Amino acid sequence: MNDTPSTPAVGVHKQGHVAIVEIRRPPHNYFDAAMIQGIADAFEALEGDAACRAIVLCSQGTAFCAGANFATRDAAPPQRSPRAVNPLYFEAIRLVACTKPVIAAVHGPAIGGGLGLALAADFRVTCAEARFSANFNRLGIHPGFGLSYMLPRLVGQQQASLLFYTGRRIAGEEAVRIGLADQLVPQPEVRSKAIELAEEIAASSPVAVQSTRSTLRAGLVEQFRLAVARESIEQNIHFETEDFQEGVRAMSERRMPRFKGH
Repeated sequence: MNDTPSTPAVGVHKQGHVAIVEIRRPPHNYFDAAMIQGIADAFEALEGDAACRAIVLCSQGTAFCAGANFATRDAAPPQRSPRAVNPLYFEAIRLVACTKPVIAAVHGPAIGGGLGLALAADFRVTCAEARFSANFNRLGIHPGFGLSYMLPRLVGQQQASLLFYTGRRIAGEEAVRIGLADQLVPQPEVRSKAIELAEEIAASSPVAVQSTRSTLRAGLVEQFRLAVARESIEQNIHFETEDFQEGVRAMSERRMPRFKGH
């Protein structure tokens, strides 16, 4: 696809009516705003491609997306106004605004914002080896990437609260059981099965699919936008706390954090 942007971090190619968007930062596929922008740019370009009827989002390496790599940089992010929305989340809004169905092929860990990236898709195909975690509270910060809206919408308030408060990692079987993922397959087949699902969707009328999807997702983008605004305010406060600094240190040192509540 000559008219669809690829970057070193995000590759795009077509297989019939299915577009495959591949994250290329192995092994962990840590994200930043530029990478999420690259995915959003690809999605927007594919919206203008009438031959594309469904998108598969997948990754190279061992992880689907392990979130932000706080361990290799200063734990404190760039200074922003306390009410400023994280620029990365503007790119996340573009992802959920995509009008074509998206299937995430989650073959490995989807952690923190990486879980948010997986939940931006309509469906998730996964395996027993995958791990899902909304580990924000364990890092000392409020959830982000729209997860405060998307996770309860998918698994219910009770399950979402449990995942947020504990930061626990759950495997693919548990993710499917609670509705966090949709299909469990052997790890080597995750991508091919995601493509099969995309092809099955692509066999339906694209006009009818996109219209039905628009009805089912009515208000989603607006609610997601409100969520990331709220999340950004809370995170801007938490980034300044000692608990956040300790959470990042504990993650880097692979130990339990010793939070003090300030």
